[in-house]
Amino acid sequence: MPRDSRVKARTERGRVSGRMEPVDGPLGGCTRVAAFRGIPFARPPFGALRFAAPEQPEAWDGVRQATEFGPAVPQYDRMNPMGPAADSADPAPDCLTVNVWSPDPGAAGLPVMVWFHGGAYVFGHAGDPVYDGSVLAAGGVVVVTFNYRVGMEGFGHIAGAPANRGLLDQIAALRWVQENIAAFGGDPARVTAFGESAGAGSIAALLAGDAATGLLCRAVAQSVPGSYVTPSLAADVASAVAARLGRPATAEALRTSDPAALVRAAEEVFADREKRADRWGTLAHAETVFSPVVDGVMPACVPWEAVERGAARGIDLLLGWNRDEYRLFMAKRGEFGRVDEQRAGWALEVFGAAAGGERAYRDACPGLGAEELYERVCSDWLCRVPTLLLLEAQVAAGGRAFAYELGWPAPVFGGRLGACHGLDVPLVLGTLDAPTARRMLGPGPSTEATELSRRMRAAWVRFAETGDPGWPAYGTGGRPTRIYDRIDTLAEDPLRPSRRLWERTGFKVLGLESADSQDPVPL
Repeated sequence: MPRDSRVKARTERGRVSGRMEPVDGPLGGCTRVAAFRGIPFARPPFGALRFAAPEQPEAWDGVRQATEFGPAVPQYDRMNPMGPAADSADPAPDCLTVNVWSPDPGAAGLPVMVWFHGGAYVFGHAGDPVYDGSVLAAGGVVVVTFNYRVGMEGFGHIAGAPANRGLLDQIAALRWVQENIAAFGGDPARVTAFGESAGAGSIAALLAGDAATGLLCRAVAQSVPGSYVTPSLAADVASAVAARLGRPATAEALRTSDPAALVRAAEEVFADREKRADRWGTLAHAETVFSPVVDGVMPACVPWEAVERGAARGIDLLLGWNRDEYRLFMAKRGEFGRVDEQRAGWALEVFGAAAGGERAYRDACPGLGAEELYERVCSDWLCRVPTLLLLEAQVAAGGRAFAYELGWPAPVFGGRLGACHGLDVPLVLGTLDAPTARRMLGPGPSTEATELSRRMRAAWVRFAETGDPGWPAYGTGGRPTRIYDRIDTLAEDPLRPSRRLWERTGFKVLGLESADSQDPVPL
């Protein structure tokens, strides 16, 4: 690699200039990587293009500086209120950008890993330090991160606009990778999509259709959320948001609205969502009111149904969950030690209804107290069971999949967070010193956290290189699952009670509760 700090690459739209940078944090094989930031993969989705499908960016002359992250899409980050603000000074930011880290941009054929950030489909910015790709890239892969539209801009079901614009942005980013990644040392035939939470749910949605065909060969989905919604429910949510601005939920009416005001309106609806439980059902109690819309096109059905029919048979999958997913949200609400039998019974009926509700869970989990049952059903509904169903579907279709569980407890709060939602992100990316990571890991990562991160990164990189993370595939003589903890082990079917509760009913698309609301799309 050149010793000069500047490094250039040629994309389909023009030349870009990045720089060689030292790798911070746990090392993976080299001490410097080439970093390119803020390269547009689509035009700014505002003005005449607001609520439209992404369009190719304009070409540029000369060399474009690619040393700063592009701006965030309009959003409010609930986990980090000091993060990207909705009321940015720029009402039309050039936000649809990619970032690339390469251990050797002059190489040929390196595996590529494309990160899909989470954020409840309403927030997330590739410039967040926890999503820095340099440590992972130092292990011998090209890492790509990107922004996509979230909230009403990306997932609001708006009349006169294409559905699932956030997913369309993701497909556009994957197309950019196919067209350009060879210039950064990557192999377009060895692309692995990997993501967490809403990012994992997005990847699952892309697996359910043919829009991503040929754009990736492997996928890692970490904590797949189970919420996918019908067009009628999504339209009802969008109407509630638009009504806060005194407008109908149409592209024509909302195109001139202030993006910051639209974000605030959506947050107000989220805050009042439980008041609409008689109409929105379980969605009114979820951690977001936006999710991919099952519109009969993309996705055509919930992911596990499509995958069971063979939609991802040719794609290697690495799928997993965190043992204590819901403890993050319990901590945010101060629920530790405060969940009584009434609250537990409510959660068992709301989130466990399809699996048989309170009686079924109590029979399957004898001896668990109120708080343990509450946490169990909420963790199952949030991510654990949907991820498990995707595993089962892939194996049923004759595809290849590998399972893992993160069981290592976050050290803060005396370990009460456990292996909570989101803990896997800094461990997989090696960003243990990022502000978001410190909230779970504490200041200065421990040797234990550093070693666990090293092991997980090695497995993820190996999977991207070979399609094998280093343990037996799921469904090969059982349900072998790698347990990441202080000492890693291989377990057989660790979620068996939950799996058996849900295997007959599965997760269905969420729709309106009102009897007079029918969806025109067969589901």
